[in-house]
Amino acid sequence: MGDYAEHIERVKQRFDAALAQTGHAAALIYSGQPRVAFLDDNPYPFRVNPMFKYWLPITDSPKSFIYYEAGSKPTLYLFCAKDFWHAPVNIAPGDWQDHVELKVVDNLAQVRSDLGDKLQHAAFIGEDFEPMKSWHLGAVNPEPLIDVLHYQRAEKTDYEVECLRKANRLGARAHIAARDAFYAGASEIEIQHAYLNAIKFREQEVPYNSIIALNEHSSILHYDVYERSAPSESRSFLIDAGATYNGYCSDITRTYAAQKSGFYAELVEAVDNAEQAIIAEIKPGVSYYDLHVSMHHKIAKILSDFNFFKISPEEIYQRGYTNAFFPHGLGHYIGLQVHDVGGYLKNPQGDKFERDARHPFLRLMRKVEVGQVFTIEPGLYVVDQLLQDFEGNDDFNWTRIAELRPFGGVRVEDSVYVGEHGVENLTRDAFANN
Repeated sequence: MGDYAEHIERVKQRFDAALAQTGHAAALIYSGQPRVAFLDDNPYPFRVNPMFKYWLPITDSPKSFIYYEAGSKPTLYLFCAKDFWHAPVNIAPGDWQDHVELKVVDNLAQVRSDLGDKLQHAAFIGEDFEPMKSWHLGAVNPEPLIDVLHYQRAEKTDYEVECLRKANRLGARAHIAARDAFYAGASEIEIQHAYLNAIKFREQEVPYNSIIALNEHSSILHYDVYERSAPSESRSFLIDAGATYNGYCSDITRTYAAQKSGFYAELVEAVDNAEQAIIAEIKPGVSYYDLHVSMHHKIAKILSDFNFFKISPEEIYQRGYTNAFFPHGLGHYIGLQVHDVGGYLKNPQGDKFERDARHPFLRLMRKVEVGQVFTIEPGLYVVDQLLQDFEGNDDFNWTRIAELRPFGGVRVEDSVYVGEHGVENLTRDAFANN
């Protein structure tokens, strides 16, 4: 049995258990549909329902459905409109076709007619669509069912891990092209074009807006403006960008110094070393929250070593100063979604961890388990808005902080897979094989 065959059997088992636990006979999963801009007829880029691509590697077929009765073969209602305005849906042959009953439809009413009274006992998962109210569905996005499915998704199948490996290989190839464009003096928009061209992606095909940040723009955590002209001097480059394969996402960050030696280059190396050191601490049973706190202590040590403070690393952390330089979480689950689901679920019943007041932006609180894939992405930035609260504080070496401001900051991010025989760094391996 191949990886995909094993994967769909696991998905069926998970849905069987989730449907039984929540009292539903079947699930109807909608791929979604394009949404048009306000007062316009031009649609936004289509994003498929992640629960749809969980079953099938189909990411560009709006208005399609998967119907699954517990213990049965799923049915795919593939929507192909009779439309001379647009290109027809092109579905490449694949192993998945051996595991579903395929029915091609050109009208949603055909789905309603085919399923009939079965819909009254089905749990619908997806966004609303025009005739939905008249379908008399058993339930619409029932939270107990979705909680069970989201909790299960943290454990990846072999098929999912292989898709994530390939997404990282694509992302690494594009990152290398972007890095080379930076060193050639390109502007932010030119670097973005180099990134996309390296993997032949349209901008709407990447999993999120690429962060292409030169110089002080690196201090803006989700910067995506893309200046059209190159700066007079390129000092630093932070790129946070990914790719997709069969609907699975990579999320990679690298930071580069224009000058290969000196203060900033050494800081980049220090954060990179700290990121690899925290990955070495990953093992089943460890709390991801504890990894996050450990990373804060490593950031405190860097802040001390580089003379950003006049006090000890222990005092830097205890007084809450690391949050001003490393404000976001250490990372998150990754898979069908960049910020994959279930990070705050204690159990399949939907009980949730409380957010920690000291670290409110951490997206993952569960313990590390075999089968999980998550990111590790420490950062260190000069964010003036966060530093305002400490203005005049003599614990800070403001002269040293001012030296970093023209560079913005540093972030390094890899995706790691916790396997039965150890931790696999999907991202570093991808760079090594490009």
